[in-house]
Amino acid sequence: MTMKKTMIAGAVGALLALGAGGAFAAAPDWGKVEAKDITLFYPGVSPLEWIQKGTEHGGARALKKGETCADCHSDEAADMGKKIASGLKLEPNPIPGKAPAIPVKVQAAHDGENLYLRFSWKQPAASGAAKMDEANPVKIAFMLESGGKVELADQSGCWATCHQDSRTMPGADDAKKKYVKGGSVAEGKFYDLYQWRSGENKGFNGHVADTRVMEGGTALVSAEGKQDGDTWSVVFTRKLAGGEGDVTLESGKSYNFGFAIHNDNSAGRYHHVSLGYKLGVDADGDVKAAKQ
Repeated sequence: MTMKKTMIAGAVGALLALGAGGAFAAAPDWGKVEAKDITLFYPGVSPLEWIQKGTEHGGARALKKGETCADCHSDEAADMGKKIASGLKLEPNPIPGKAPAIPVKVQAAHDGENLYLRFSWKQPAASGAAKMDEANPVKIAFMLESGGKVELADQSGCWATCHQDSRTMPGADDAKKKYVKGGSVAEGKFYDLYQWRSGENKGFNGHVADTRVMEGGTALVSAEGKQDGDTWSVVFTRKLAGGEGDVTLESGKSYNFGFAIHNDNSAGRYHHVSLGYKLGVDADGDVKAAKQ
């Protein structure tokens, strides 16, 4: 190849990189980013309707007073997971050997254009149960909500998308996906959804409004994961700005945030979930994304 052709090829490559919306953005120095320890727990069959039912859930009264799920339960998530995974409560079909909880370290940073979210955790022992998702031993997803337009999003995190008539719930329609009551992207009443699948090694960017869709968002730049020994680490890079179905992130603001891991080739409701937290972009939050 002549020097002239080499220069042209390099220029074209640079333009393509710029046109990819920062797809080659460098990740932060994670050694300098504060990590937040969050315990995911196995929730069994505890949909939104259950947490609002005072005769079965003592925290229903606290919710009505404006308290959050994390206010009451953040320090006991692992214990709740043990009780539910064992079948003592809220699980009609317990899976022997199911991990009750997964401790996760969460880090966040931004560079003025992109948000970076890193999740790391140790792989729990396999249960030996039949594989629900043959293709993906692990999936991790997180959701963002802006402005509290979704009822209870400020208090319950992602629970506003979890309903007793959703698929894999006892007696539910197998075709019914997660949804938000009265959800509407046009009205800003939705969750912005991101997921990474280990077997496919692929990221997805969708949303949850009147139903869940896994694609269509334009904010996701990349999702990359790897397993080093018994430790997983997954990094999501998304633009601060977004299109339809994406939450636009602004410096100085906080956003409702929750995440979940499908471990052990699990699917549907058989995941581990976080309570509801706040992601602060140059602002106060349980997880803080400062500029690097």
